[in-house]
Amino acid sequence: MNEISLNGRRYAYEDRGSGTPLLLLHGFPFSSESFWPQLESPPNGFRVIAPDHRGFGGSAFGEGPSTMEAMAEDALGLLDALKIPAAVVGGVSMGGYVALALARLDPGRVRGLVLIDTQSFADDDAGKARRETVAQDVLANGVAGLTAGMLPKLLAPNAPAAVRSRVEALMLRQNPEAVAAASRGMALRVDAKPLLARFAGPTLVVVGALDGITPPEKAKVMADLVSGAQLEIVPEAAHLTNLEQPDVFKKLLEQFATRF
Repeated sequence: MNEISLNGRRYAYEDRGSGTPLLLLHGFPFSSESFWPQLESPPNGFRVIAPDHRGFGGSAFGEGPSTMEAMAEDALGLLDALKIPAAVVGGVSMGGYVALALARLDPGRVRGLVLIDTQSFADDDAGKARRETVAQDVLANGVAGLTAGMLPKLLAPNAPAAVRSRVEALMLRQNPEAVAAASRGMALRVDAKPLLARFAGPTLVVVGALDGITPPEKAKVMADLVSGAQLEIVPEAAHLTNLEQPDVFKKLLEQFATRF
């Protein structure tokens, strides 16, 4: 794992493969390790750069709620440090929210989007309340309860046991303060549909057919907003398509890489 300093704060990242830079942003509550198939065997045509969001994995925690904009600014700082003027930007779930925030903050840095098991909608009042409940619970009790509640929703029933075990272990390793801050940050995100309606770059939208958290209907909303967007619904995958169907996901990325 590599690291840079962002305003004196450690920011860790992985950098594998060669080709067009692909910034991959992890979901909640994980780290860059959640891209292990893509890091161990990078898709042809892409240089995969996967950072740990603030407080997750090897990155130091920041101040206040970890808003999608704050995490996007961190990622932009990494691109600056690596002297990458623009990249394809992708993300899983919360990472997709961060990718969309990055495109809003600095659209010139985004050559294309890869939106994986995510959505364009902001939280409603009930959703915001659930985020706060999660934050308070993990601060009081740690991440074990959150992990037990989320795991059945993240993976399809037939997901390999080894994948299920590694996902669970990865969640359990995360810092409760970072998890709480990210949960509160997700509650503050804005609706991304106007941004997607303006976006003109190549866009790949990937969703598991069994994703009950951000189902295919929400993926279709995003794809319909971007002219020429490619929508891929992957069978036998739920909310972590890149882990549940890594070979299919790799092929989709390699096909997408030919557009750059």
